[in-house]
Amino acid sequence: MSVKHEPVGGPLFTRMFAIALAFAGIGAFVLAKRFMFGIGAVSHMSDGYPWGIWITYDVLIGTAIGCGGYAMALLVYVFNKGQYHPLVRSAVMTSMFGYGLAGVSVFVDIGRYWNMLNIFNPGLMNFNSVMLEVALCIATYCGILVLEFMPAFLEGFGGPNASKGYNKIMFILVAVGVLLPTMHQSSLGSMMIISGYKLSPLWQSGLLPYYNVITAILMGYAIVLFESYLSAVSFGRPFETHLLSKLAGVIPGLMIAYLVVRWADLLLSGALASAFSGMAGLMFWVENLLFVTALAMIAPAARRTSAKNLCQSGFVLLLACGVLKFNMYIIGFQPGKGWTYFPSVQEILVTLAIIAIEFLAYLIFVKKLPVLPAPEHA
Repeated sequence: MSVKHEPVGGPLFTRMFAIALAFAGIGAFVLAKRFMFGIGAVSHMSDGYPWGIWITYDVLIGTAIGCGGYAMALLVYVFNKGQYHPLVRSAVMTSMFGYGLAGVSVFVDIGRYWNMLNIFNPGLMNFNSVMLEVALCIATYCGILVLEFMPAFLEGFGGPNASKGYNKIMFILVAVGVLLPTMHQSSLGSMMIISGYKLSPLWQSGLLPYYNVITAILMGYAIVLFESYLSAVSFGRPFETHLLSKLAGVIPGLMIAYLVVRWADLLLSGALASAFSGMAGLMFWVENLLFVTALAMIAPAARRTSAKNLCQSGFVLLLACGVLKFNMYIIGFQPGKGWTYFPSVQEILVTLAIIAIEFLAYLIFVKKLPVLPAPEHA
């Protein structure tokens, strides 16, 4: 299916652009302090909590949100739903930002960052480590996303026909681009299986790889709904309701598949007994209430005809999956007595800076490059 894409155009330096730039500048100042004085100077992480919000939000949630390209590729290329092709390029761009900044976050988070390139040295690889598979998969996928987005660069600098020859190899990139997220998103779940009894029974399960993959796909579709509405409002473009309402019809089935398996797992394992005490119990109910709310908002077909409801339900679904991952990696994780973790102000500022940089990159790309479909395709 041939789709024409166009730059949105318009002034780049708006008030929102300036605010985001200020947050990015504050984050750069904190990072300068981190690399000058060490990670302990800006973070509350410890031997008990070797990862904090930089890994949980910037990497785990960031890459799951960045699965928009993966989720759309599954639908368009694997299940042959070509009518959604106009949504693919912007979803791939979002994925490129999400995964790229996740890689930057890992670099910031690693204590001995100068050893990071050792993951590519076969002589130093630990082939029994699930983290090696995650690292190699994510690094490779970042490169694949840049290549998948290359037609936008070619058309932006060489004209509408500049990507015709390049598009002939896209099927190879798409095939690899579908395989890699399936591998590393499932492995991110396997990482927490290794934590054993340290992870609350409310989240510890042999099905964590399944939960991670299906929620990553859900977040991929949710970010497409959320981003499409906001870009339409922000740039005065027509709503893509006719496409988005059909796309949203995929979500209820996936959510039900997730919730049925998740609750059957909880009932069979007897883990629900832990759901009535402490912060972990409270956050478990918050997580599940958000999932049920998102399902109630998006399941009725009549509600999927409203662009505003699609955006709101996408946001609630993103929130539900985000809380799940926070619960799985921080709230439900108890390394032992004497260890506590709450992010420092500087950790939060760096995370806000990461979000601001994604926002800045989004504005620059959609205004200067042919990313969004021309209005006749929207």
